[in-house]
Amino acid sequence: MSIDIKKTIAMNAARLLKDGQVVNLGIGIPTMVANYIPENVGVIFQSENGILGLGPTPKPGEENPDFLDAGSNLVTIEPGGVFMNSADGFGLIRSGHVDATVLGALQVDEKGNLANWMIPGKMIAGYGGAMDLITCTPVVIAAMEHANKGKAKILKECTFPLTGVSCVTYIVTEMGFMEVTDRGIVLREVAEGLTPEDVQAATEAELIIPDDLKVMPVVQEN
Repeated sequence: MSIDIKKTIAMNAARLLKDGQVVNLGIGIPTMVANYIPENVGVIFQSENGILGLGPTPKPGEENPDFLDAGSNLVTIEPGGVFMNSADGFGLIRSGHVDATVLGALQVDEKGNLANWMIPGKMIAGYGGAMDLITCTPVVIAAMEHANKGKAKILKECTFPLTGVSCVTYIVTEMGFMEVTDRGIVLREVAEGLTPEDVQAATEAELIIPDDLKVMPVVQEN
C-alpha cells in the first residue's frame, strides 16, 4: 500500500484538535490541516499574518488572490472570519488566546526540544512566528515527515539550533502519532501496515511502546 505522506500527516494532526479551540497553522504540511477537520468539530484557525477564521484550501476556480496564509498559500475564509494587521495577529498569540499550534519540524528530540528554523550552513528566510508560538501556546503539535532521506529526525538530542526547549506536546508523522512525556516519547498509534519495530528503526530516540497501542489511519495515494 502506497500512502500520501503529507495528507496522512495533516489528517492525523487534525484528529488532535478539539471543538472550540483557536489553532495556529504553520507553513508547509500544517497548512493542510484545515482540510481535515470533521464537520462536528468547530475549530477557529489563526494565521499570524493577520487572519482569524482561516478555512480549507479553495476549490479550483474558486480562489481569491487576496486570501493568503502566512506561507503565501491561497486559502478560504470561514463565515465570520476577520482580517487584522500582523502586529495584532501576534498580539493574539502573545496574549495566550491561541490554544494550539501545528508546526513543521526539522528535528524533535526526546525532551520535546524543537528545531525548525535553521539548518547550519544554509541560507534561511528567518524564523517566522515559531518562537512566539511555542512560548505562548499550551499545545504544540510537530507535524513532519518521519525521516529526511533516510536520516532520523526524531532524535535523542537535537543537533540543529533550537527553536524552543521542552515545548513539543505531540509528534505526528506518516509512521505514527507520538506523545512527549516526562518519561520520553510514547508511541500512541502506529500507521496502518507498519509495526512498532518499523517506527523504532526509523527513530534515533528510544520509543516507549504502551500496551494499548492503536492503529493510525492513513490516506492512500490516488
